[in-house]
Amino acid sequence: MATIGIIGLGKMGHAMARHLLAAGHAVLGSDPVEAARDAAEKLGVTLRPHPRQVALEAELVFVVVGFDSEVETVIFGQDGLVHAARPGLTVGICSTVSPTYARKIERRLRDTGIVLLDLPSTRGEQAMEAGEVLILGGGDKVAFERWTPVLETFASDIFFLGPFGAGQAGKLVNNLILWSCIAANDEGLRLGEALGVAPDLLRGALHKSSAQNNAMSTRAEDRPLPWAEKDMMMVLSEADRAGMSLPLSGVIKEVIKGYKLRRGIPTPKSIE
Repeated sequence: MATIGIIGLGKMGHAMARHLLAAGHAVLGSDPVEAARDAAEKLGVTLRPHPRQVALEAELVFVVVGFDSEVETVIFGQDGLVHAARPGLTVGICSTVSPTYARKIERRLRDTGIVLLDLPSTRGEQAMEAGEVLILGGGDKVAFERWTPVLETFASDIFFLGPFGAGQAGKLVNNLILWSCIAANDEGLRLGEALGVAPDLLRGALHKSSAQNNAMSTRAEDRPLPWAEKDMMMVLSEADRAGMSLPLSGVIKEVIKGYKLRRGIPTPKSIE
């Protein structure tokens, strides 16, 4: 059994902690939101005031926050993980960040002794609740294999894709295809409805057809989709850096934005 740290005790981090505790691991946690801390403490998570303290006591620390800026604060802030750096401390970035930013993190931590893994997951909150996420891993392969039994407490499928940042690249591709499917499903079902076919009846048929996709079968469009624009902007930025043209990705970004606006779901601009 190991001592595991979790920075970010929201929906994903909370479910992750529950699975780790059930497997017998000791779990330390930190989160700036009081409600998240209270809920985690009720599970049995031992709270610490900041990421540095978690990292001082844990062997493996999972970073489970939403945005690059939050990852930056967790790792490099005044009370960040970097201030607890020591040889052998393993930090797993479960957040979805750009591959470019992942490489920057690696360069900045290169001489600290910290071993980095990128561990973004797919399938969403329901899968994490059930302990059935898919992990797209990257980083030090020896460390990845060492900690795989811990990952298996909340993941049913685990893939190692290469050096640190490869997992984030894999997640970027996954999200590009996911949002593309959601956009296509939305347009297709609306077209069917306009032509007189009830969407739920059509969905049931398509689920068994050559048009079947995970977003269709799990009704992914019913979720709030908070990360859609962020993901697509990340795709387009990485494509620019790679000197690639991805015209479909630009269209998908706008289609997803329109989809959310029609349903009254906040977009980045309306959130501001």
